[in-house]
Amino acid sequence: MAIDEKVREAFRIQEFYCGHMDAPMYARLCGAVAAGLTRASRTGARVLDWPGEPTRDALPLRLCGGLHALVRGRRDAGLAAIFAGEITAPDGIAAALNAALVRHDDALYPWLDGPPQTNEPGRSGALMLGLMEIARRHGPRIELLEIGSSAGLNLLIDRYAFDLGGVKLGPVDSPVTIRPEWRGEPPAPVEMTIASVRGCDIQPLDATDPAVEARLLAYVWPETPARAERLTRAIAMQRARGVDLVRADAAEWLEARLAEPQEPGVTRVLMHSVVWQYLPEDSANRVRAAMAAAGARATAERPLGWVMMEPDRAFAHQVVQVKSWPGHDEWAVLGTAHAHGTWVRNGIFEEDRRGFALPESAKVEAG
Repeated sequence: MAIDEKVREAFRIQEFYCGHMDAPMYARLCGAVAAGLTRASRTGARVLDWPGEPTRDALPLRLCGGLHALVRGRRDAGLAAIFAGEITAPDGIAAALNAALVRHDDALYPWLDGPPQTNEPGRSGALMLGLMEIARRHGPRIELLEIGSSAGLNLLIDRYAFDLGGVKLGPVDSPVTIRPEWRGEPPAPVEMTIASVRGCDIQPLDATDPAVEARLLAYVWPETPARAERLTRAIAMQRARGVDLVRADAAEWLEARLAEPQEPGVTRVLMHSVVWQYLPEDSANRVRAAMAAAGARATAERPLGWVMMEPDRAFAHQVVQVKSWPGHDEWAVLGTAHAHGTWVRNGIFEEDRRGFALPESAKVEAG
């Protein structure tokens, strides 16, 4: 497959995901890029000649983030009309898009330099489903280690309030309440105390920097203004009290944390969300090996858990699964979730596997 056709297919894959994630405008935009992007701008040419794997590199979301930043800054009327739903025909979107790329080439080009950092607090609701299961298995006290923390907004998980199908957790006076649409049975209540939360990222962002806040908001899909409001409140929480977030390779950092002494009666838990697809294979293998080795050492007094929310093409959305040591060293799927935490389904149902027609060429996840 030629490079530009591979890139266009990546935008068609993203169009599919956006369509199934209640983002019709972004779906139309990605479809128009797939059909009509030209090399009239340096940015357009760089996209079409992308040297890497465009879906794994989240190339469509890199471009969409830059376009949204222009709209948020009220810098282009043509783009604003697309985002407002005033231009919906594919040819019209493509024409307005290509013109905007020429006008704002210098501003858009750098948005392709790095992957999107969609640091979504709503994902904490799905992760909490897994943490509750760990608490049921091993006791209420949990020490959290997160890899791929981005700007650290899910490191606030111990400070958020949660309403999970009517089951309440967390501080009642929190400025942020995570309240996803709950599908399936509510989770069984369980006592849980998060003793500590630490995280790492290969390129962490300081969310308290106004420029970084603006960048994070650009990656929030425009169809979901409530997400932007929640993100702003979460960043204000970080400004009031920071989080333990360091720059580090995920595998190297985790290996060091797992080698530290563990307090008795506390379950050490690795968690991550929409991170695994971006890890180099060597790093992913090191994480697996480190967790297996630490799991072999785990005891009833010092247990180990692993909670993840990661995409699965068979479901076309995220799967929440856990394993823990001792005694539960096989993955258990607890449910599924929207990639941004809009909804969480407790349990797997036949309808989760129906109604999706992912393009055959989609070899990796996108979202």
